Amino acid sequence: MPNECSPSLSISIVCFDSSELELGVLVTSLHESIRELRGAVELPQIVAYLIDNSEQQKLTLDIFSDLAQALEEQQVELRLIQGHGNIGYGRGHNLVLKELESKYHLILNPDIRVQEECLSIGLGFLECNKDIALASPYAEYADGSKQYLCKRYPSVQTFIVRGLLPNIAKGLFKKRLARFEMHDLAEDKPSSNILLVSGCFMLFRTEVFQKVGGFDENYFLYFEDFDLSLRLGKIAEVAYVPAMRIQHDGGHAAKKGWAHLKMFASSGIRFFNTHGWRFFSQADRTE
Repeated sequence: MPNECSPSLSISIVCFDSSELELGVLVTSLHESIRELRGAVELPQIVAYLIDNSEQQKLTLDIFSDLAQALEEQQVELRLIQGHGNIGYGRGHNLVLKELESKYHLILNPDIRVQEECLSIGLGFLECNKDIALASPYAEYADGSKQYLCKRYPSVQTFIVRGLLPNIAKGLFKKRLARFEMHDLAEDKPSSNILLVSGCFMLFRTEVFQKVGGFDENYFLYFEDFDLSLRLGKIAEVAYVPAMRIQHDGGHAAKKGWAHLKMFASSGIRFFNTHGWRFFSQADRTE
């Protein structure tokens, strides 16, 4: 982190019927990472928006009472936004888009655990690389296996395999999936010119996030992150920063039932209609 920098940070978390335990893990990890960040650089107050898309307003900030003093000491203000119902992931994050005044904005899923040095590394990287507007981290599942958040442009066949087939069948398409998931990215240094990144963790330059208008609210769930990546990539660079680390327990649309499969397919059609259909990739043909 450059000595002369004085960045500001805001955070938004969109949740839907999330458990108190899940949110507690996330906020605790954020507190620890913010404490590490403040040890490296002076920061003004950090506002973290907890955007509750649940139909029933059961969530309160009381679940963070044990953390309240620690968060206050780190100048973190939690703001709960609810009552709007299940309006979709991207639209939920967009609720705070116009009021953001930070230099950097972090978008999070509720099922994330942020490692202690994650934010200091991420903001330090962006401070030193002015051409990068969005940074994506190294992610792993709870069992320690890597989760590939960066992607190449997909073919329709690749998305059928990845989004709809069970794991036992995916093994027949390892080469195709490895190329799509960019298994060839270096893990010992950042990589730029990334085309698509996951929306579970997106660290933005706020002004660029606002300039592209945030998420396209026509996507209710799935593909809104890929759409945003492509639109943002037209005016700025997207990077993979493997030293910035998280744990993420989400994904696996095929395991979530027919309602999610229907949303996945509907959003996929919208994505390809907007950005161009590709039924086969080179990896599809050579497998």
